[in-house]
Amino acid sequence: MPMDRPKVVIVGAGFGGLSAAQALRRSDADITVIDRQNHHCFQPLLYQVATAALSPADVAWPIRHILRSQRNATVLMAEVTGIDAEKKVLHTGAAGDIPYDYLVLATGAMHSYFGHDAWAPFAPGLKRIEDATRIRRSILIAFERAEIATDRDEQRRLLTFVIVGGGATGVEMAGAIAEVAGQTLAADFRRIDPRSSHIILIEAGPRLLPSFPPELSDYVRTTLTQAGVEVKTDTMVTACDANGVDTNAGRIDAATVIWAAGVTASPAAQWLHAEADRAGRVKINPDLSVPGHPDIHVIGDTAAISDAAGKLVPGIAPAAKQMGHYVGKLIVARMAGRRVDTPFRYMHLGELATIGRRAAVVKFGRLELRGFIGWLFWSLAHIYFLIGLRNRFIVAFTWFWDYLTFQRGARLITNPPREM
Repeated sequence: MPMDRPKVVIVGAGFGGLSAAQALRRSDADITVIDRQNHHCFQPLLYQVATAALSPADVAWPIRHILRSQRNATVLMAEVTGIDAEKKVLHTGAAGDIPYDYLVLATGAMHSYFGHDAWAPFAPGLKRIEDATRIRRSILIAFERAEIATDRDEQRRLLTFVIVGGGATGVEMAGAIAEVAGQTLAADFRRIDPRSSHIILIEAGPRLLPSFPPELSDYVRTTLTQAGVEVKTDTMVTACDANGVDTNAGRIDAATVIWAAGVTASPAAQWLHAEADRAGRVKINPDLSVPGHPDIHVIGDTAAISDAAGKLVPGIAPAAKQMGHYVGKLIVARMAGRRVDTPFRYMHLGELATIGRRAAVVKFGRLELRGFIGWLFWSLAHIYFLIGLRNRFIVAFTWFWDYLTFQRGARLITNPPREM
């Protein structure tokens, strides 16, 4: 390869980073994709790994395999430690310093405990495969320990599951755990009845799924309640420890607490010394570039930009993919010497959330779906966005089999604690 080809460095191989790389596949540039993991994870289905419906390999793919046919792309597994924007150098640990002509930061978001990071060991969030397998282990071990326990109060604590956050992740987790307890494990134990489990969904705001219309939020609450989930809105968590949570409405003893209440952006704003919003997202220009640095673009969960209606572009997969595609095409145009004045325009494709095995809500423009029809739409949409024919087939077959048999085939406890 000629040594004078433009160097495009993309940090993060999530939806945005991969879309940017693929938009540059025919460009006369050397593309370097850097990620601290060797795989791309389909985050919308992580909750199904956490609740034993799917295995990690069903929702994750090696980055190198995804980009194997893109000859101008190189993949490096390394962690970014900083950026020298003046010298155009990216600092990493394992890969050293990497020069760039164009830099795309698609570094995603992390769990936010709103200043209470000490809660993290007791209330894991759900962003990575490791998070999902940890939560799966916690859920399954709770039932195993309850089977052993002789004290009724301890059994009750072990069979209490608290999910903090009433957004899509919290709703989906609550519905899935209710299904595990009420159907999948119902006949597996002798000393306990998993159907007696207490699943509690806590939301600080007045209703679940606040981005959905109120009637769909009400439907979700009713459906969860019918499934055995106790929904507590207008309730704030004030403390969290190994034995449960404290709220403004009282104490809840629980062996398993799952955090789905908020996220904060990666340290990209700190690396760039750029202005950020309250969630740590970089405030960027209409062309997704960093003010003062037209060669650096920030996309996905790390970016703070508003749509045509003045609303903040949400941190969801379709938005990240649109940003990545836009930036890739923008860089191609600039490398060709063409001026691009068209700003990024986000097209909202809709919102979806599922509640167990046969109900979901969908808001797609003026179209609103709920119940089984909504669940079918949700299933088809997620299968469509999976990478690779194999994964689409496996996930579709797994869902079909689970629907018929009420079983979940990934109920493995890995790395159990020594006291077990």
